[in-house]
Amino acid sequence: MNADARVAMDNMYRRQRYIYDLTRKYYLFGRDKLIQELPVGRDEHICEVGCGTARNLVLLAKRHPSATFYGIDASSEMLKTAQASVDAAGAGAQVKLATALSTDFSGALFGRAQPFDRLIYSYSLSMMDDWRAALEHGFAQLKPGGTVHVVDFGNQEGLPGWFKKMLGTWLDQFHVRFRPEVREWFEAQERAGRGRMTYRSVMRGYAYRLDFLSKT
Repeated sequence: MNADARVAMDNMYRRQRYIYDLTRKYYLFGRDKLIQELPVGRDEHICEVGCGTARNLVLLAKRHPSATFYGIDASSEMLKTAQASVDAAGAGAQVKLATALSTDFSGALFGRAQPFDRLIYSYSLSMMDDWRAALEHGFAQLKPGGTVHVVDFGNQEGLPGWFKKMLGTWLDQFHVRFRPEVREWFEAQERAGRGRMTYRSVMRGYAYRLDFLSKT
């Protein structure tokens, strides 16, 4: 995603940001389960890549008051809503936001020299043409023994063909793509000795949850 893509994202979300959470709760499944199960330790620093409205980060901050959360997003328009949500929740001291691409963020955006303990990609990789570069960059921002957590659209393998076609047509309006190759990429990282992966299907393949523990 380049600077032109930032403009495209801003154009897409300039108005959508006002209704994003209201509409997405009906089809972005698996996010709440990830939030409930995320293994957050005391004083950890956790970054969501493509944080959107900061909905996930606000919920995590409420569950884990000793941790600090960071969110980056390519859309400065979306982050206006995100910041308003963080402020409304009184979580400004615990949740930090910055405009950045998935391929060029770092702790330095937030005045940090240290790597992150965990990274979250919640329905964001399916929007990235350069998702491989995004993950490689993410790994470089992760501490040894840190974890990566992904929830996103699956390949719909257990659902009727008409449903997959209908959903694909709908998501195409938002430049979202099914990316089963993400699982293959993580499997390759596991074979290369970079860590250990767990994968689970959500709702008969509607979505998937992937967790990766990096090598210490």
